[in-house]
Amino acid sequence: MHRRATSSIRIDEGLVLRPVSITHIPDIVEAFEETWPDVIRAMPWINPDKEINPQIEDFIKDTERKGRSGLLHHWVMIRPWDGYVLGLVGFDRVTRSKRAIWNLGYWVRSSEQRHGHARKSIDASLDWLGQTGQLIVEMKVDPNNVPGTKTVLRTVKKWGGERCLAGDSAITVAGIRTIHECHLIEVGPATAPL
Repeated sequence: MHRRATSSIRIDEGLVLRPVSITHIPDIVEAFEETWPDVIRAMPWINPDKEINPQIEDFIKDTERKGRSGLLHHWVMIRPWDGYVLGLVGFDRVTRSKRAIWNLGYWVRSSEQRHGHARKSIDASLDWLGQTGQLIVEMKVDPNNVPGTKTVLRTVKKWGGERCLAGDSAITVAGIRTIHECHLIEVGPATAPL
């Protein structure tokens, strides 16, 4: 499988994806704090009993380093005209199914939800990832997260994906264990939707 560094993706005049970098730390922390506690579902590794900022800083430093070498791909959703951080979208290797290579996750700050930022960012990042060849991406969602479920199901339908019961997994978020549903999407040069 071909690896490449995470690169910027221009989506439209109102949205660009920039590789996560340490320069984004203050803006990501601000967006995270605005969206608390809902954002914790997108980042279940965060321990709410510990100081949040160092955990986010460590995540961003690690992600930036691994993004340069193609081991992870995370982008900051940015409004180009003022640099305002709208959210995050990215791929990591924490998969539960036996078939997926990447796991796709995302979150959008509270004040910017319901504007299509997640939908556009997910589609653009799946298209970007698929340019390297055919591969399978996993999306997991808490069925109690109605907007998240709607976004995942829309993505699965658009990209011709499928439900994967074998990839369902219990995820603990802030002390509450929930079974997250797994969906698989195949991406590649021949699979990008119109």
